[in-house]
Amino acid sequence: MSNQVWLSQLQKHRAVAVIRAPKIEWGQQMAMAVASQGMQLIEITWNSDRAAELISQLRLKLPNCTIGTGTLFNVKQLQAAITSGAQFLFTPHVDAAMIQLAVAQDIPIIPGALTPTEIVNAWNIGASCVKVFPVEALGGVQYIKNLQGPLSQIPLIPTGGVTPENAKQFLQAGAIAVGLSSQLFPKELVETRNWQAIAQNAKFLIQKLH
Repeated sequence: MSNQVWLSQLQKHRAVAVIRAPKIEWGQQMAMAVASQGMQLIEITWNSDRAAELISQLRLKLPNCTIGTGTLFNVKQLQAAITSGAQFLFTPHVDAAMIQLAVAQDIPIIPGALTPTEIVNAWNIGASCVKVFPVEALGGVQYIKNLQGPLSQIPLIPTGGVTPENAKQFLQAGAIAVGLSSQLFPKELVETRNWQAIAQNAKFLIQKLH
């Protein structure tokens, strides 16, 4: 998927559901729950149970969704993720070799960065956009607003502190999209397999964003 297609998907959907699945079966249900409410950008973290298998399964089960992965730490994991069918790649950090490999294979890569220097470095190496993580640590919405002056040409996806309630504020502050994990999939709802409540969280988020 080209960068242009990826950016237009972000602009259309505005939120990425980040699934960290302790069991592959739960991961499937988590994805189905948010997809049932119209969320189409789904990230399976690489430290999920049988992540590669889960990504392959969801590509078949949810053909209208874009399924990617995250929490990739090195080139070996990145290559395995691409082989599994991941359509976009998130990393918690900036790694030039990983970014260059993804760019060479025309797969959007979104490295995690926090300071202006890290964000600009990631962008200059070839990142599709930059994940600002953990955004909460530097002031949340206000921090994204402050970055817009000097860095407005770089598409930013804040995560770590984004909730269904404040997600829209991040977009108004200039973010291209937001990423939500535990706020969309609270631990107690996952452990009690309350997929209906998770679907409601996704519905509430979408109503807030659009």
